Amino acid sequence: MDIYQHFRKEEHHFIDLVCEWKRLVTEQYAPKLTDFLTPREQQIARSIVGNNDEVHVAFFGGSSSVERKRALLYPPYMQPNEDDFQLSLFSVRYPKKFVTLGHRDVLGALLSLGVKREKFGDIVIVDDVIQFVVAKEIAPFVKMNVTSIGKAKVSLEEQPLSQLLVVKEEWEEETFTVSSLRLDAILAQCFRISRQKAQALITQNYAKVNWKTVDQAHMECQEGDLLSLRGYGRCRLQAIVGQTKKEKWRIVVEKAK
Repeated sequence: MDIYQHFRKEEHHFIDLVCEWKRLVTEQYAPKLTDFLTPREQQIARSIVGNNDEVHVAFFGGSSSVERKRALLYPPYMQPNEDDFQLSLFSVRYPKKFVTLGHRDVLGALLSLGVKREKFGDIVIVDDVIQFVVAKEIAPFVKMNVTSIGKAKVSLEEQPLSQLLVVKEEWEEETFTVSSLRLDAILAQCFRISRQKAQALITQNYAKVNWKTVDQAHMECQEGDLLSLRGYGRCRLQAIVGQTKKEKWRIVVEKAK
């Protein structure tokens, strides 16, 4: 059976990577810890490893509520625990009375260190409390070099993972009919904007599909895809029900409140 047939072409490289991890664990009989994976990548890794007798897989990113998690592929003799995922949690100290910081500010500061995105987990902001998770191997470097976020001077305090705040995202389900399963058509309907505006925002790199930026308005969406549009929010294509008599597609979408 062709392992690629259920995945998009742009996901084939990641599939090859998971297969290589699986091979290493089988041959070396030792665990393999990955960088942080998006939920879509976790789904792919889980489907490829499957119910394999020689290799198991577990995911952890600091708590059950986070999205980005490291994967641990391991032989059956091993019983993994949280320490095996090698995570560090930082809380940001900043002048809260004088400045407001958002997710993009924090992510920008972290990426400016020259470290790849896959070394960072979720950024959690609740009211004026900012936390983020990093791979333990880069924690000392991050703590030493993150001294400002935006225009604010900051300091980082390492905390136990048990202190990670839980952000519960609520979703509401809606049913739409769309002329096609193209990205621009679904985003326009979901966020109640014109298709022309959706196309413009996509070409400006404002749209993501499964956490990856896309600039092709004609991209066809699939069940399970998580779509986001900067400034508008996120939605998940829960189900493609079928076509109407007028050959429009009836879809079920979950929108983040």
